[in-house]
Amino acid sequence: MASLVAGQSAIDDIHITPREKPVDVASAAFAAPYAGGSIIRSNVDLVLVPVTITDDLNRPVLGLRAQNFELFENKHRQEIRNLSSEDTPVSVGILVDTSRSMSYKLDRAREAVQQFCEIANPEDEFFLITFANEPQLASDFTTHSENIENALLTVRSNGQTSLLDAIYMGLQKMHGARYGRKALLIVSDGGDNHSRYTEHDVKSAIRESDVTLYAIGTFERWANTQEELLGPDLLRSLAQSTGGVAFTLDNPNQMPAVGRNISDRLRHQYVLAYEPELRPHDGKWHKISVKLRLPKKFAFLRVNARPGYYAAEE
Repeated sequence: MASLVAGQSAIDDIHITPREKPVDVASAAFAAPYAGGSIIRSNVDLVLVPVTITDDLNRPVLGLRAQNFELFENKHRQEIRNLSSEDTPVSVGILVDTSRSMSYKLDRAREAVQQFCEIANPEDEFFLITFANEPQLASDFTTHSENIENALLTVRSNGQTSLLDAIYMGLQKMHGARYGRKALLIVSDGGDNHSRYTEHDVKSAIRESDVTLYAIGTFERWANTQEELLGPDLLRSLAQSTGGVAFTLDNPNQMPAVGRNISDRLRHQYVLAYEPELRPHDGKWHKISVKLRLPKKFAFLRVNARPGYYAAEE
């Protein structure tokens, strides 16, 4: 359980230069109510990139400054104009697997959601989708996390796993989100075996969105089907394509601690802002990579950032 500790790495512990006051430009872009469009793909020239830095215990690292980052677009170094690390509100979609195989894990899943909500920003908004044979909107957008927890109390496990359909539904639901920062939290115990959307469909929708995916996958030690065998890789691939992370567990009792860890990550993101040198307005995908500029003794730190964006067309 050491790797699931949810506390932050203190700047005094790792001796990183204390952060200066965050610059207002990027944080204001996230703090303002936001409907439709995209953080990454926009009609302005400023590109905002959410980044999470974690240590070897999966704890968010605080105190970094703009000069501690290198940012590249299509392999061309970009000048970081602003950096923000303020805890601004997030729109979160919570997707909970209620298929038959989740029967003895649902209590831990409920606890994971409760832990996630417990340390969320008080201004965050949430919706809940449950999925078995098909996804269902169990609770619409709300700023009262207890509504989500109460909705989960009445669900029962039955049927198969329409994981991809649920993610697709969650991405579409995010078009009505209030905030620019958006995330999906997926809690599941198996691969997909009952969706009409394909992995390709969902990955295309992810690329078109500005939503970060986090997943808590709790899997049996021995997979009975090909879908179950591929489940961890599917969640990992989807999460990494957004700059998020998927936790693979073999003990459902670890789920609450991971839920808290993911919420902690969301509250301690950096936002890098830059203006592309070539000012692309071609509607095409532009690859982004973020690296750290720190002494070699900090090589254990990990960077999670969205791998690219679609530029707006003229």
